[in-house]
Parts: sequence; C-alpha cells; structure tokens
Amino acid sequence: MKGLSGKKVAIAAARQANAIDILIKKHDGEAFHFPIQGEYQLNELVCKQDVKELVDKSFDMVILTTGIGADTLEQSAQKLNIHAQFIEKLRMSTLAIRGSKTCKWMKKHALTPHYVSEDGTMNNLIKSLPAVANETEKRIYLQTYNEDDVELKSSLKQLGYEVYLSKPYSYKEPDSQLLAALKETILKQTVHAVIFTSKTQVRNLFSSSDRDELAAAFNDHVLAVAVGKVTAAELENSGIENVLQPMEPKMGAMIVELSKQFADH
Repeated sequence: MKGLSGKKVAIAAARQANAIDILIKKHDGEAFHFPIQGEYQLNELVCKQDVKELVDKSFDMVILTTGIGADTLEQSAQKLNIHAQFIEKLRMSTLAIRGSKTCKWMKKHALTPHYVSEDGTMNNLIKSLPAVANETEKRIYLQTYNEDDVELKSSLKQLGYEVYLSKPYSYKEPDSQLLAALKETILKQTVHAVIFTSKTQVRNLFSSSDRDELAAAFNDHVLAVAVGKVTAAELENSGIENVLQPMEPKMGAMIVELSKQFADH
C-alpha cells in the first residue's frame, strides 16, 4: 500500500526522525523535518546526587516514568562505581513504571515492576497506587523531568506520600526559527499531516498566542498524528478534534495507519 503518494508529512520529532522519514518514503510520501522537541540536557550533578539518594536512603516505592530517565540514572551509577548497588536497590524496591521504553529498560535488568500504567499515562499509574493510611509516613522516589513534575508530586502528596523528586535530565526550549517554520507550514496548510512523538513537542508548538489558529488549521485540513495515547491526549487538549494514532504505540504501526487513512480517503 502506497497511501502517502503525493502527500507531504512534517515530523516534529528529533529522536527517531530519520527512521520515521524512511517509513514515510516507503509509502511514497515526502517528509519534512521540524525537530521541536528541544535539546536534551543532562543535569549531571543533580543526577549523581539523585543516585546516591536512592542507594543510601530508604524509600517505600520507586517510580520510573521514562526510559531516558532510568538510563541516565544508571549511567551516573556507573560513573560513581555503584552500579551493582543501584540495580540491587531497585530489585529490592516496590517499583512503579510508565511507558514502553521504561518497560524495556526494566526487562534488560531482569527487574519486575509491582505497578505498571496500563495505558502508558501517569494518571493511570497514579490511580493504581494505594493511598497511605492516616498518620503513616511513606516515601516515594519519583523520577521525572521538567514537565508536569510539580503536578505529579502534588498528586502523590494528596495520596499521603512524601516525595523525593529526581529530575536527571530536562529539555531546553526548541529552536525558535524551527518552531516558527513549522507553525507557518501548518497555518498555510502546505503539509497534509504532522507527526508528533511526545507531548513536549505538542506543548512547544501550542505555547504561544496563535494556538487557536493552529488548532483551526489542524481541524480544517492538516492531520495531526500521534505515536501513542499520551501524545494524542495532549493534541486533543490543545483543541484538535481528530487525532490519528495507531493501536500499538510504535513508529511502524503509526505510518501504516497514516498511509491507510489517506488511501481510504
């Protein structure tokens, strides 16, 4: 099926953008790159301190929210020569995780989580956690990054947990020229679809006063495509009425679904 023949597709991702490009071309589409994720930034000193805190202190639960975060903490443990202690501490801990990449990281180390988000969202994961009885103190080690961290910490505190917030990495603001170029492309409707692989990309795009115009352009002619449920929810929260997402949150499945969508219409 070559459903993308004659179709122009913008890619908002940075990581895996080349792989997505190849998949689009296999379906006869034309890809345009607008990496608006923002540059990954390791908080090395913070990360090392977070690893020491995890290894040295007592926690009733450890929550890992991203594969990048887990991997970044692991690299710091290696640099500190406490990798074995780090993995063993996780093995002995009550683990709660979100995301397919985090699951892959866990499997690589033969770690078994006690709680897993069924749909890949933090809301689902937090709903599965038990509330803490009154006058009982329980500590959670929460790995996240510079997005929704305050909200997540607040949600856990409402359940009665004391939270140690670990932010081993963050994302810088995206390149302003790239962001402006993608906005112009969408507003002028010179592409048929835009692919998003994270809610960070969506938030970066809709962070300014022209968010209503952007949503209108998507609702009029430009198809918004999300790799998974978290990204799709962010697009819908931004006012987009029709968001295409695959049944499985995978790049290949996403492009097949996109190709089928255009072939059918």
